[in-house]
Amino acid sequence: MNIQNISEGASPRWKRLYIQSKVPDQLKGLEELSKNLWWCWNYEAINLFRSIDPKLWTQYRQNPVALLENLNYQDYERLLQDEDFMKQLAQVQGQFKEYMGETKRRSPLKIGYFCMEYGLHSSLKLYSGGLGVLAGDYLKEASDENVDMVAVGLLYRYGYFRQGLSHYGEQMALYDPQRFTYLPVEPVRNSEGTWIKIQIELPERMLYAKLWKVQVGRMPLYLLDADIEDNQAADRVITHHLYGGDRENRLKQELLLGIGGMRALQALDIHPDIYHLNEGHAAFNSLERLAILIKDGLSYAQAVEVIRSSSLFTTHTPVPAGHDSFPESMLWPYLSGYTNSMSLSWEKFMALGRIKADNKDEEFSMSHLALKLSQEVNGVSKIHGEVSRKMFQPLFPGFESEELHIGYVTNGVHYYTWTSQELQEFYEKTFGKSFHKNQSDLKQWEKIQDINGAELIKIKHGLKKKLISTVKKRLKRSMQGRHESPQQIINILNSFDENTLILGFARRFATYKRAQLLFKDVDRLAKIVNNPDRPVQFIFAGKAHPADQGGQELIRRIVEVSGRPEFLGKVVFLEDYDMELASRMVKGVDVWLNTPTRPLEASGTSGMKATLNGTLNLSVLDGWWAEGYQPNTGWALSEERAYENQDVQNELDAATIYAILENELIPQYYDQNEDGVSEKWLESMKKTIAQIAPEFTMKRMMDDYFERFYNKLGEQKTKIHSSDFAGAKELAEWKGKVAGVWSQIRVLEKSIYDFANDPLPLGENFKAEIVLDIKDLQPEEVEVELLVAHRGEDGHQVVLEETMSQEKVEKLDGDSKVPEGTGTMVKYTANTKINFSGVYDYGFRVFPQHPLLANRQDFNVVTWL
Repeated sequence: MNIQNISEGASPRWKRLYIQSKVPDQLKGLEELSKNLWWCWNYEAINLFRSIDPKLWTQYRQNPVALLENLNYQDYERLLQDEDFMKQLAQVQGQFKEYMGETKRRSPLKIGYFCMEYGLHSSLKLYSGGLGVLAGDYLKEASDENVDMVAVGLLYRYGYFRQGLSHYGEQMALYDPQRFTYLPVEPVRNSEGTWIKIQIELPERMLYAKLWKVQVGRMPLYLLDADIEDNQAADRVITHHLYGGDRENRLKQELLLGIGGMRALQALDIHPDIYHLNEGHAAFNSLERLAILIKDGLSYAQAVEVIRSSSLFTTHTPVPAGHDSFPESMLWPYLSGYTNSMSLSWEKFMALGRIKADNKDEEFSMSHLALKLSQEVNGVSKIHGEVSRKMFQPLFPGFESEELHIGYVTNGVHYYTWTSQELQEFYEKTFGKSFHKNQSDLKQWEKIQDINGAELIKIKHGLKKKLISTVKKRLKRSMQGRHESPQQIINILNSFDENTLILGFARRFATYKRAQLLFKDVDRLAKIVNNPDRPVQFIFAGKAHPADQGGQELIRRIVEVSGRPEFLGKVVFLEDYDMELASRMVKGVDVWLNTPTRPLEASGTSGMKATLNGTLNLSVLDGWWAEGYQPNTGWALSEERAYENQDVQNELDAATIYAILENELIPQYYDQNEDGVSEKWLESMKKTIAQIAPEFTMKRMMDDYFERFYNKLGEQKTKIHSSDFAGAKELAEWKGKVAGVWSQIRVLEKSIYDFANDPLPLGENFKAEIVLDIKDLQPEEVEVELLVAHRGEDGHQVVLEETMSQEKVEKLDGDSKVPEGTGTMVKYTANTKINFSGVYDYGFRVFPQHPLLANRQDFNVVTWL
């Protein structure tokens, strides 16, 4: 017996007691639902979790895993006794079981999707902004359509930063660690129950990463985590912050994503048919695939053909400076041994990331690597496709930018995530229960034109009230945190009214997005917002990267203006922009404002989310709005620049916005009948929903990717990969043969219309004959084309492109003798009617041809005669 005198030990002595949370068997469905992100785009499931404890639901930022972890025994007993709740749980469980039980795949193709960030829900901090939210929406749509897709990313300990503001509007970057036990992540284990780890070689050490899985509906997202004891302290921070640290840390992140992500799929025995690289961050994926194929016995040239035939690279960045690049001195310690192990010379590797292979001063571009090892490339809007072709044109000398194979798929947004519950129910009632299965069918959406607008207006007012409630809570919390005057807080909070016209501006605060444009003339703006008969409010939100001083200055300026007496309650800035706030804003504001510098808005998706909720747009005709805008659906600033000087252009655009507000937008909103409804505004809302919203759903975007890229890659992959890579071997051998002889091809004879002395009469034929010595190549392997083009300031615009007919010949015309050593001779003939007048340039281009070439730039060998 252990006897202790109780008079001893007056100080507290605590010992650890751990009581594990245990969900009763009858409520196990809640646990299953919480760990699959399907719940976050199903409003019945969201309502189910909210009903458990609305206060806790808000406290834990709508995170069901955290919610369940913090319920006590009495809470579970209460739920078990609540018949309505148990009935609701059974209903949601039934929907989930039916959803997950779908076996029919959209396509037999398996897609591997690599991205640095994923915006799935605000409780899972894997995103910073538009790129991540776009990727998250894409995974949700892939799940809804049962696409056979697997996604790869990184699991960040801190994620992106939480934003705070000082009293003077200075942004503060706050980093809160993610509590993994509160996240819907599960360790990935092998058949023996061991947590799967991958490793990659770093200078004089190994980097290890554990593998986690997030279940996004029907599809898995695998995440790599380097913050484990196996690693040195300096390497554990690699996955601490999204886009955090210096350039070398960014390099290590991209090595882990690309090489480590590929090794993770290998460890899981997952072998996609197509690899989709969403931005250049993941480009090292292709390098690791090369290493695997070379190790399996293919030559470098053969492996390149295999990789290219099954790779798609999507670029989101419209300016060269926005693409990640690294100096050779930084790459050498990390990759010289790696490339040497696959018998890839360092010079050949560096050439993959450069425009000019031998330019030692040129940094290694991740986007150039991705582009050179991908058959298909796309921008994320029609304009961005054009911008990307011009930006990457130096990689393809001999071709004009408009000839490049770089296409586009305009971004979209996930219908269920971004459409309010109220409007989802309204649309289903109006369009039919099954309309969402074909969201791109405009005929179904056109039914909105026949409805009585009173219900739509009522729904919009309800969404506006919810937004105002959110705004008040956030403003009160942040203003109290900055010790603002209590009376000022009350005055600002009381200034909000659902009958007031509210415009929203929320996005990443980069300087090109011109958040300051509205404040070019504050006196004019003050008159606009302070009209007692037609009040106007502006709500701003957004984060600037911690290293972006220009973006942070824009935030400081807006906060400063919002504190001036004439703008109190008229202009507000909400701190810590996230998906939750974004959802409230796009649904609740009347007008979504966007003012990017042309043509730097690659796509923009926030405005698309707004259209799903009947919110009108006021934006520059750039990115998606250049495709989406229609008269009487919102307002647009011209796509074309009026001035080269950006400051002058800013002045013009600001004046244009003021004029639109004063003369069109505000009068239209307040031109209301006795029921408080503006008929013209209602008409614009209906037209926006009917004609714009369906064009920018994620369903349409997924359709485009299959039709323009995935199916094409699937066909090419079959040709190249089948029969032990016979196509790859054939194509690599042919390219080698052509490259070896191309410089020896000669012009033996040519006869061309004499333009120097005689202009060609309109309507007559352009005639030309050219005889080439193509050595030991076959006539069908060498093509010659005639091009006629306008010469513009930014290059040539081709107006005629015609492949010349060819004929194998044994002798030359006239008395010309065949030079000694001549191989195969082919005569190429043009006899083309010219149907346009004016001054043009013309030229002849020689290029190789093979049935297995996917596009002209697939083998960038071209000679202009």
